[in-house]
Amino acid sequence: MKQEPKFNPTPSELEILHILWNRGPSTVREIHEELSKEKDVGYTSALKFLQIMTTKGLVTRSEDQRAHVYTASDPAETTKQQLATDVLQRVFRGSASQLMQHALQGRRSSKKEIEEIRALLDEYERKNS
Repeated sequence: MKQEPKFNPTPSELEILHILWNRGPSTVREIHEELSKEKDVGYTSALKFLQIMTTKGLVTRSEDQRAHVYTASDPAETTKQQLATDVLQRVFRGSASQLMQHALQGRRSSKKEIEEIRALLDEYERKNS
């Protein structure tokens, strides 16, 4: 059975998700400290983002301890796949080749990245032949 899609995270929400994926379950204070390394963010702003993200279903909150602990609802790979699928459908009308063309034209890719893409395509072809 297919799960209902969640709300797509905003860029600021994605920053918080990256922190949670890297650190694991974290308090507002820990998330705020990480966010503050990159830009000036108030504690109350971080808390408000987490409250919104909880409502959206992007994070869960455990109230077992004195300080609430937040956890990403989905693993990084699941969220990235959902976002990529969304972009593929909305922007490229389902054309994976157009997505790849624009992704590769948009920036210089290293030789290693190109080799990884070739290996992924070879594996995909083997699985689906």
